[in-house]
Amino acid sequence: MTNDTLLRALAREATDYTPIWLMRQAGRYLPEYNATRARAGSFLALAKSPALATEVTLQPLERFPLDAAILFSDILTVPDAMGLGLYFAEGEGPRFERPLRDEAAIRALAVPDPAVQLRYVIDAVRQIRQALAGRVPLIGFSGSPFTLACYMVEGSGSDDWRALKTMLYARPDLLHRILEVNARAVTDYLNAQIEAGAQAVMIFDTWGGQLSHAGYETFSLAYSRRVLAGLKQQEGRRVPSILFTKGGGAWLEAMAASGCDAIGLDWTTDPAAARKSVGARVALQGNLDPSALFAPAERVRAEARRVLDAFGAAPGHVFNLGHGIAPQTPVDSVAALVDEVRTYSRKMRAPAQTKA
Repeated sequence: MTNDTLLRALAREATDYTPIWLMRQAGRYLPEYNATRARAGSFLALAKSPALATEVTLQPLERFPLDAAILFSDILTVPDAMGLGLYFAEGEGPRFERPLRDEAAIRALAVPDPAVQLRYVIDAVRQIRQALAGRVPLIGFSGSPFTLACYMVEGSGSDDWRALKTMLYARPDLLHRILEVNARAVTDYLNAQIEAGAQAVMIFDTWGGQLSHAGYETFSLAYSRRVLAGLKQQEGRRVPSILFTKGGGAWLEAMAASGCDAIGLDWTTDPAAARKSVGARVALQGNLDPSALFAPAERVRAEARRVLDAFGAAPGHVFNLGHGIAPQTPVDSVAALVDEVRTYSRKMRAPAQTKA
């Protein structure tokens, strides 16, 4: 591989600089993405075309010297494959035609076959890996079992997840049934991506931070742990995994013991405290506030340096945002960020290399 810096950082090995990639790096802030999406006709048509998904996955790599590509897809492809009827309402985000509200539908829920119902995603992984030609690693991903359940029960995004939390407290047995199916589905889905060529995988537990302290272990982490335990090796080696819980700063030690190789931090978590909490057990990824990218370029660069200083020069840091990049983000800000991370992190490591 031409650039394996990300994989070495995830393994907590020394690197010449801090690798960087961005959640939602292929997306609406790029004019070329918007052009491709317009050509596709809709987001779902774009996501379900392996050729177009490959095209948009590679677009940010043509603009910025990023250290990874991430599969262009959506976390809700899995429940869509379960028959819940995913669609996108204009200005309202994702919705399901048939949310899980009655016991019969929940008992009938079944694990989809990635090679059949999700073949378009697996084909995209193969095509992207081939198109990358060893340039940088390819990251596959899925939503966590709990985050998928949030949308599956609620039927859409929510401010308070009332339907989901009502089920959690009134009929936890039904929620556990959904989570058990989801854990098997996510494991199969990520393993299919690994077999197709994904060189690292990430679990997006976007809504785990909405749970109570005790509820996080019971309804989120326990099921992510099952997924992590079931991941396959690739070419005889462990495929590194990243677990990201938005709002998960209170559970870092538990996350570090989950079996993941790296923990994603959102911008509310202090990197120095996180490193002290988990030690060298896992790598850390993050954690610039995405809103910092709306500032002038020099402020973006200053914030990048602040984050890098907080993490320090020790091995095991992957620079990222604390959540996905916003659609209105100026492209020039992203360019400044990537350049500053690459330049400044090299300088941070230079004294240690000279001393050695």
